[in-house]
Amino acid sequence: MNSEQEIWDFLHTHLRSIFTRDAATYRATTGADLSLYEWFVAPHRQDGLDFHFFMIEHSWAGVGEDFRYDLLEPRLQRYGDTAIVSYTFMLTIATDFDIRHTLHNESRVLVRRDGAWQVVHVHKSPAWKAPRDEPNPATH
Repeated sequence: MNSEQEIWDFLHTHLRSIFTRDAATYRATTGADLSLYEWFVAPHRQDGLDFHFFMIEHSWAGVGEDFRYDLLEPRLQRYGDTAIVSYTFMLTIATDFDIRHTLHNESRVLVRRDGAWQVVHVHKSPAWKAPRDEPNPATH
């Protein structure tokens, strides 16, 4: 199978591996040559997997068992063995006290290597209007 649905299914497997602390699946679905921009971590590009393995092992997102994510306005652009997926990522976490939502815009570049998809680049940006600072919730 080499369809759009295969790519979306692959992406969901990859994303779930991050939030369920499944390092083996994350390794299998991510290229060793990964590059990424995560605006909320550092204003510079990060390369490789070591940083993310540390984050996964230490449950970086503070996500317990009760969470979900949604991909808002998903788009897939396919160019042979390369695919670009973009969307607004919304994470919803239920705690004992409330339900929290976080959002950011995200693009992931996938390449098909030896018959399997891998994420090789990620770019995340705020899901609010510039400037860079988060808006004050009291005024919105």
